[in-house]
Amino acid sequence: MAKFMVPKSHPRYWSLYYRHRLEEALEKGILAKAGMIAHGRGEAFDYLIGEKTIKPAEEAMKAAVAKFLLAEHPVVSVNGNVAALVPKETIELAKTLNAKLEINLFYRSEERVRAIAEELKRYDPDVELLGINPTKRIPNLESERGKVDEEGIWKADAVLVPLEDGDRTEALVAMGKFVVTVDLNPLSRSARMAHITIVDNIIRAYPYMIELAREMKKLPKTELERIVRSYDNERVLNAVLIYIRDRLTQLTEEGIWRKREL
Repeated sequence: MAKFMVPKSHPRYWSLYYRHRLEEALEKGILAKAGMIAHGRGEAFDYLIGEKTIKPAEEAMKAAVAKFLLAEHPVVSVNGNVAALVPKETIELAKTLNAKLEINLFYRSEERVRAIAEELKRYDPDVELLGINPTKRIPNLESERGKVDEEGIWKADAVLVPLEDGDRTEALVAMGKFVVTVDLNPLSRSARMAHITIVDNIIRAYPYMIELAREMKKLPKTELERIVRSYDNERVLNAVLIYIRDRLTQLTEEGIWRKREL
């Protein structure tokens, strides 16, 4: 496995670092090849928001954490990209939210499930993982993603399904589940179908949500309920699109495009 040799002085160090993490995950069997394409698509939208956590995402994360702290059976779903990019943070987030972790894959194979489980257990050997042997199927979802654990997603009242997962998001909503997604594409079906959409890079979102959860655990139930009740996902997604529009307009007016020297 090739060693990551990019110096930290490189202006795209972190972007290249996480790409390397994905390459490693592909070699380990954690990541499906299509996961590389999905990551690239997300990076394109990350450029548009300036590669930072914006206010609409902060609002969405606060509402998501509040909902999970109120939930009776919260579940955080894990796929190959999540295991490659934020394995430690995923475990910590689930613990902080008192949520269960479930492996759920579109390109499912026993080898991939085992590889993802092994990767997560590198960070916490005692972590409990559901989805190893799923016995239930989400109605009207024929793909491998429809296979879920009876004690996990099947039973959940709130589910976090990160990184473009439109078909399952729609099916879970139809089941009556409250769905939160982390998706850099505000136009995707998952973004539009979820109850709460966090338009942010998961490498920034999960650490931020962990800190929020630690702080918000101190809040009374009535305040958490107020936060969830006052949240409007359509308004937040519109705010993201307006932010992107305004940012691109400002960049154009400032003339950021370098002129070639003749």
